Amino acid sequence: MTIGARADLSRNESRADAMPDWRAMLDVMATRHSTRAFDGSVIDDATLADIVRDGTEAPSSCNQQNWHFIVVTDGDAKRLAHDISGGNAHFSDCSALIYLCFQKGWTHGNFSVVQSVAAAAYHMMISAHLRGFQSIWNAGIGDQVRLRHMLALPQTFDVIGALAIGRARPDAPAMKAPRRPTQEVYSFGQFARPANAVYPAKPAASYPFFRIRNDNNPWAEWNPARWSLAQLADFRGYSVWAKSPLSGVYVSRRQGAATQAELALLPDLPAGAAVAELLPWGGTYTVELRRRLGPGVTLHVDDLSDNNLSFVRERLRQEGLASDLTRFARIDAGRLPHDNASLDAVIAPQVLEHLPDPQAMLDEIARVLKPGGLLVVSARNLWSAYGWVWATRESRAPVPNQGPFRPIPAPRLRGWLAARFTIEADTGIGRGASGDATPSTGPHKTLSRLYAARCRLG
Repeated sequence: MTIGARADLSRNESRADAMPDWRAMLDVMATRHSTRAFDGSVIDDATLADIVRDGTEAPSSCNQQNWHFIVVTDGDAKRLAHDISGGNAHFSDCSALIYLCFQKGWTHGNFSVVQSVAAAAYHMMISAHLRGFQSIWNAGIGDQVRLRHMLALPQTFDVIGALAIGRARPDAPAMKAPRRPTQEVYSFGQFARPANAVYPAKPAASYPFFRIRNDNNPWAEWNPARWSLAQLADFRGYSVWAKSPLSGVYVSRRQGAATQAELALLPDLPAGAAVAELLPWGGTYTVELRRRLGPGVTLHVDDLSDNNLSFVRERLRQEGLASDLTRFARIDAGRLPHDNASLDAVIAPQVLEHLPDPQAMLDEIARVLKPGGLLVVSARNLWSAYGWVWATRESRAPVPNQGPFRPIPAPRLRGWLAARFTIEADTGIGRGASGDATPSTGPHKTLSRLYAARCRLG
């Protein structure tokens, strides 16, 4: 067949009536989802080469094809890639890591060479998906100097990401991260986007792209009072899917120790008691709380976003903690989804500092608690070594995935609590800026990284 004949055939086949299965094909492509738990089984080199070859059918800026793909399958090399990345487990467990590289100096305008590599990466992901494999694209590849040495990458090339391909573990969540409603992400003629999907930034005449870095964003708006609840729900509800709801997600040694110190404030509750946890985000706290509660205690998980709730629900299932006594409900317009005086306890771990009006949430908690009901609450403390680090360094970076927050001075939070509840016990957690969860019950507790308290209504 001549080149002209192939071109004519291609034009004919591009018509919907010449390809009756086009909708079915797109529907299959739409089922692709990211996987972070691979079984480590081998994919033969010929198949991997075919997947890369499929990727090169993507469009390329000026057709220069200044891309290069380094396929890593050796076990030791994948373990090194895992270490360089900072601990991405799927780097060592996947069948192959394909590093996405490009030659510098050509077609740089508007990141055109980067767009080309991205298009090729997606072609590879679809090729892998249609062959029955799973994949995930990663920008978090780690230290570029170590990576360049590992890959023997010349200085004229850069690596911008890695594509992990393999077979999913049997217990891997078979879930696609939620997608925005289509009407939110396109408009005809001019920009138009719902207010909940446009996040706040500090006012400025312009926002130059190259002034914004991962460690410094001069326009990042960390003050939750500048965000609406709808914006917070939108931001947190999508960014929680930056991870998969696997067992152990979002757990660090420091975080785990702090959680246990907070939960130590919660007394045993009798069967039939009803407890609500507020704004759990990734479910790490929910997992420990569900383990802490007795089998007859009902746990209500309340969040601003249904996307968060679906993540936490799957997280509990992955941890073997799915239960008919765990309920999920959305907080609408700042009102908790419970009747007056209906709950025995409310748990609000590091939640208040994320809200535009934390005192309004405390009023809501008082509304839904029964007389004598308990509140276990904690917050990051501005009057601490951590608070200084947050103010001088951390808050200069982009807003983190769990959303904007401002640490609350412990004496101020204590005052808010005392105005509404009886404080039965309180503690400081973490004497340093980071790295520890040492409890403090003496006079220095209001200078710890976290301030936590158990309060009773009435």
